[in-house]
Amino acid sequence: MSQEQNKERDILEAATRLFLQKGFKATSTTEIAVEAGCNQALVHYYFRTKERLFEAIFKKKIQYFIGALLELDEEDISFEQKLIRKIESHFEAIRVNPGVPLFFFSELSSNPKRIGSIKSSIGDLPQRAISKLDSELQVEIAAGRVRPTDIRDLLMTIVSLNITVFLGAPMFKVMTSMTDGDYEGFIEERKQENVRIILNSLKPDQR
Repeated sequence: MSQEQNKERDILEAATRLFLQKGFKATSTTEIAVEAGCNQALVHYYFRTKERLFEAIFKKKIQYFIGALLELDEEDISFEQKLIRKIESHFEAIRVNPGVPLFFFSELSSNPKRIGSIKSSIGDLPQRAISKLDSELQVEIAAGRVRPTDIRDLLMTIVSLNITVFLGAPMFKVMTSMTDGDYEGFIEERKQENVRIILNSLKPDQR
């Protein structure tokens, strides 16, 4: 990697840390430059404006989180195995970036127009992936292996269960006097619990 590429990477990493900590409005290009160990002119050289730098980071994070859940899976495995893989992949994506969900909610709430840029950056991958997953879900329903379920409900359940674990973590750790070591063990157990909850919710009614 060239020195120029290294500096661009340093700026991106510094900006990501600051945007996640403080949000777009409260972060200045001067702060980003100091954090990256360069002058402000270099920030503008690589990214022109703070808005363009933010958009680059925002789109990258969105693509990462959506890809973790909706990546097209062509492997010949069962629907249940694919679903487990998607749940765990999405969970781990948040685990590595626990501050990102709150960052998304905050920035989309303060600037709803960003939703348009999200759509343009992710293209048709989500729709193609959702359509494929829905087709596989309908096969399972028709075979009686899964209760009638709307694909949107299934995706909302996955996202909400996984995100809630990390949004509530700081308060939960304080309330339960959990050490960092205890918390890591709990998080791993919680991932498997989320998988069990979702799989159980899809079981056909036995009445």
